[in-house]
Amino acid sequence: MMLGQALATSRAALRRVKVARHRLQLSQARHDRRDWQVKRRERTRHLIELGGLVVKAELVTLTDDDRAVMLGLLGEAAARLRTDEREQLLLLWRRRGQRMFASDALAGKPE
Repeated sequence: MMLGQALATSRAALRRVKVARHRLQLSQARHDRRDWQVKRRERTRHLIELGGLVVKAELVTLTDDDRAVMLGLLGEAAARLRTDEREQLLLLWRRRGQRMFASDALAGKPE
């Protein structure tokens, strides 16, 4: 019986060590300052923010989450920006975007 109890104690200790090691690895990963890791995190954050703009503009809802339609809309906008109307479109869309941000702020929605 003593051998079984010693084995159970050893297994519990091993489990605690594994959990502690896993926590340490996660902590180190969160604080990793290697150049490629920092750039990867910045890019990930940027992509998440852009996705938030798609949601904020209600494109997901209005297109029933149809990715092809959303890509087509964005492609159409990019094509229009390649024309002589570029500066006018940028001014128009910037104003609309600023009004949308302002209306969300007044309504108390997070940015």
